[in-house]
Amino acid sequence: MPTKRNLTGFTLIELMVVVAIVAVLAAVAYPSYIQYIVRSNRAAAEGYMLEVTSLQQRYLLDARSYAGTMTALNATVPSNVSPNYTIATAAVVGPPPGFTVTATPIGTQLARDTMCGVLVIDGTGVKQYQSTLIDTAGVSACWQQ
Repeated sequence: MPTKRNLTGFTLIELMVVVAIVAVLAAVAYPSYIQYIVRSNRAAAEGYMLEVTSLQQRYLLDARSYAGTMTALNATVPSNVSPNYTIATAAVVGPPPGFTVTATPIGTQLARDTMCGVLVIDGTGVKQYQSTLIDTAGVSACWQQ
């Protein structure tokens, strides 16, 4: 009379069900993760842009005019911003004189951040964005600070 053995382990069907569940979860989570990275990079650029506006105000006190370049401000773009954005400043001749600070996305940030695109802040604190999309979320969605 043959004896019955206890077999333990997973069947191929059970393993494939688990793989399918993991694949569905990854397909849902990956786009959210990418959007989180885009927003994080944008927030880092926004923070640095606000720092540049402060540098411009200090430069105005010393030189009686706004700086036309980042070099004149003696500002170095941080390492968490430089791979994703090109930061530039320009003096506005006016009257009244002013300046703009622009963050232009580059590399993968350019491809992924289609909602907001180029971020701009001027000397009066007005925040804007320049997107290639016609239907966009607005300044409040692009400027999170």
